[in-house]
Amino acid sequence: MTKAQPAARPVNPCFSSGPCAKRPGWSLQNLEDAFLGRSHRAKGGKAKLTDAIDRTKAILGVPEDYLVGIVPASDTGAVEMAMWTMLGARPVDLLAFESFGAGWVSDAVKQLKLADARVLEAPYGQLPDLGAVRKDADVVFTWNGTTSGVRVPNGDWIADDREGLTICDATSAAFAQDLPWAKLDVTTFSWQKVMGGEAQHGMIILSPRAVARLESYTPNWPVPKIFRMTKGGKLIDGIFKGETINTPSMLAVEDYLDALGWGESIGGLKGLRARADANLAVLARWVDETPWVDFLAEDPDTRSNTSVCLKIVDPAFLALDDKAQKAVCKALADALEAEGVAYDINGYRDAPAGLRIWAGATVETRDLEALTPWLDWAYAQVAPAKAA
Repeated sequence: MTKAQPAARPVNPCFSSGPCAKRPGWSLQNLEDAFLGRSHRAKGGKAKLTDAIDRTKAILGVPEDYLVGIVPASDTGAVEMAMWTMLGARPVDLLAFESFGAGWVSDAVKQLKLADARVLEAPYGQLPDLGAVRKDADVVFTWNGTTSGVRVPNGDWIADDREGLTICDATSAAFAQDLPWAKLDVTTFSWQKVMGGEAQHGMIILSPRAVARLESYTPNWPVPKIFRMTKGGKLIDGIFKGETINTPSMLAVEDYLDALGWGESIGGLKGLRARADANLAVLARWVDETPWVDFLAEDPDTRSNTSVCLKIVDPAFLALDDKAQKAVCKALADALEAEGVAYDINGYRDAPAGLRIWAGATVETRDLEALTPWLDWAYAQVAPAKAA
């Protein structure tokens, strides 16, 4: 292992998995055109919000007959909005292979108390049996498990002639992975992941099938105001034209518009995805050459190109109990933070002990190339002693 400190350092040490690194070249000066001190419902404010919707739809290649809206409370709010307004009409399958998917299970079973809810689980590093999903049931799932580094490889497991709705939490996948829109009825994400935007704002994308559900079904529980997308049995279509349910931060909107402009300048979705793929390739080469570490995702086809989760496979480390393993990982992350080399790369609190390195499009490939020798250095500082 490398014990001497490497000479090169990442220019940007921000490898957090949310909020994520700002785009290359970002500056507060880029936000000087923000529509501040005015109502978001004024002509200028609505124009900014509509622009964010239209450009999101264009970059992601969302079909013309799908609706895109800006909603409160980040991706969490968007997923909850879908669950509280649409579930209960049919049986539902809930996929849980990391902490956020497990959270949607808890909400469906414990809060909404859905009687016909079936949970399909898998441990961290694996996917549930996707072939077991019922086509007559709704399904709620994360496309990319931010806390596990595991993503679904494609949408082939979703039936074209399905009767239920697909509700997809795509917050670490949107703008970095291909999303098969014909397979997705409700898709959600936040600005703070791949685009490096600010927190608290979510996006919800509805297919015509999802709109039909909203207009034909009324759940038997109270729905909070910020979740309501219909009035009198009809869709509140203003939500999808820049008329947000509650007051958005127009400074955050301007920041998102800046990120979208950057995304457009590098080739849109194709360019954004290519950057994330190149970043994953850097980490994959290092993992292949490094005996003490491996990907948490067991199948390369399910390996995330954004939230890269790593496990330590050094036998001396594996001999420790879980608490001690987590202490080693924290010490490693702390050592890198103290050097100003990498911030916030300790594994998620509910995940197995390990590291989580954001490799999305706003991260420069050269910064990950500079980071990997430092990972070796840091592990050499904190590695448990080998058994005699």
